[in-house]
Amino acid sequence: MYNRKTAISCMLSLSLFFCCSSPGTADYDLLLLNGKIINGTGNAWFYGDVAVKNGKIAAIGKLTNKTAKKIINVNKQVIAPGFIDVHGHIEGSIFRRPTADNFIYDGVTTIITGNCGSASEDLQVFFRQLDSAKTSINIASLAGHNTIRRQAIGLENIPVTAQHQHKMDSLLQKALDDGALGLSTGLIYLPGMYAKTSEVVSLAKVTAAQGGVYASHIRNEGGRVAEAIEEALEIGRQAKLPVQISHFKVAGRANWGRSAETLASITKARAEGLDVTIDQYPYTASSTNLNTQLPDWAQSGGLDSIRKRLADPRVKTDIEREMLQTLTKNQYPDYSYAVVARHEADSSFNGLSITAINLLKGRKKHPEEEIKTVLDLINAGGAQMIYHSMDEADIRYFMAYPQSMVGADAGVSDGTGMPHPRGYGSNARVLGKYVREETIVSLEEAIRRMTSLAAQKFNLPSRGLLIEGKAADIVVFDPALVSDKASFLNPHQFSTGFEYIIVNGALVLEKGKHTGARPGKVLRKGN
Repeated sequence: MYNRKTAISCMLSLSLFFCCSSPGTADYDLLLLNGKIINGTGNAWFYGDVAVKNGKIAAIGKLTNKTAKKIINVNKQVIAPGFIDVHGHIEGSIFRRPTADNFIYDGVTTIITGNCGSASEDLQVFFRQLDSAKTSINIASLAGHNTIRRQAIGLENIPVTAQHQHKMDSLLQKALDDGALGLSTGLIYLPGMYAKTSEVVSLAKVTAAQGGVYASHIRNEGGRVAEAIEEALEIGRQAKLPVQISHFKVAGRANWGRSAETLASITKARAEGLDVTIDQYPYTASSTNLNTQLPDWAQSGGLDSIRKRLADPRVKTDIEREMLQTLTKNQYPDYSYAVVARHEADSSFNGLSITAINLLKGRKKHPEEEIKTVLDLINAGGAQMIYHSMDEADIRYFMAYPQSMVGADAGVSDGTGMPHPRGYGSNARVLGKYVREETIVSLEEAIRRMTSLAAQKFNLPSRGLLIEGKAADIVVFDPALVSDKASFLNPHQFSTGFEYIIVNGALVLEKGKHTGARPGKVLRKGN
């Protein structure tokens, strides 16, 4: 039976959920009502409303008597600052998909790229291109040591002269002037692997003078991880600048269980007064290129030089011998832990382990034969790999550390290949697995690490907190439903549970669907 009072009540409820007021009379552009607010400080949640105007957070509190161009009743879902991914690699991929769907669906509103020593060669040009492309997320960048070294010296392992160092220092200074947040190194990659500590210290001092941060993919994450951590800390001490150790881990079976030892180095350094923090992705597999399996000396000069060495039977034998020694040292019986994510020369190998590919090639299941297969793939142009090389107990131990942030270590996905699922689900996995299911960290604490801790570390003062006057980068999600869907076997799956994503005051995700809006900005140091 028709009930007039019930009908009117329903109409009023609907108007409160999505309400539009006259633009000239509305108090705000957007009003989020009835939320469980987690403001990014680590403090306990509280119920309230959040208002947005002119791309900024305009008010927080009880605002039901206010008007807005758009009003959304979030019905006690969490309202939090937009997540900041501190470790991205989006230099090329963002232009192919400026909507950055895999990050948006995972709650990310700002990404810091230029990590592991690899960044745009000219940040001024890169930032201008981003402004023209218009992206769905905010983007900031570090200056990359490998990029700078390649410009100044090349890819060869040669002695660094004072002239070389001056050129590198000058290139870094320009990048910092253009807005870089600091300096990144990737000391396992070409050509940074050939840099002495003193070379990096000189660059770090240039960074320190500009108030930047030093972020490092350290020189070794396996058997020599302790001394690699100490090198990063010593660079920070000598240059007197903040240090961020990227994707903190202990890799290789022989090193499982060393998390207490390695993290103790960080806590000790902090107790001594060094501003050092870490980030991690919540998975037991890493992802990087296949060339890292080669000895350092064999990589000098890049792919053409590698191919020449592999064509020399004597040199190739030396390479194979060292690779076998490394495999044995890390306590791996074979290369079954190494899976191809993308191999341009033959995409049928994508998703297969080196062991499986080796058998497809008709070779015996033996490490010496698998090394030959590795070298075949490198000779054919290389591959992006996934290495199942970490232990879950170590991941949990690092997850409990309060000075650890989240970084997916990924680019913008184009839906091809078999990439690491971290590019789709890092934040959702932390919130679903380690907060909700395993209660290793509280919801408020996890959000602090994803937001204000990251903004503080990388000098982005307008981001990371739900406070009046800050940029309106906001996520709305259901903590009972948020979940990562991407897996190693089926990686191209967006996270679920995020209902609304707001970037600079504009709705980019609405009712769980990307709107296509591209309100992202380039963020420079101090933005």
